[in-house]
Amino acid sequence: MERTIVASFATRREADLAVERLVQQHGIEPTDVSVTAPGRANSAGTKAAGADTESGHPGVAKSGRPQLAGPVEVSVGCHAHKAERVEAAFREAGAMKMKAQ
Repeated sequence: MERTIVASFATRREADLAVERLVQQHGIEPTDVSVTAPGRANSAGTKAAGADTESGHPGVAKSGRPQLAGPVEVSVGCHAHKAERVEAAFREAGAMKMKAQ
């Protein structure tokens, strides 16, 4: 791969949407995508969203709280000609910031 693009997301849901777009709409191989917490602590982002806010089962209250210890980072290894598509998918999913390496 020629470059790695890293984006930070406030929620795990936004990170998941970015990965889905990259793989399904832009043909990025799943093996070229990595989702991590940038620090040592596990994190679901900086704010709760999606499955972090409800149990997923009608009539069942959610118990517990998500680990909100920092942003969720998605990194993608890609060739230069796909960089614009990767960055656009990150922006569409709600990336707070991006960097290319």
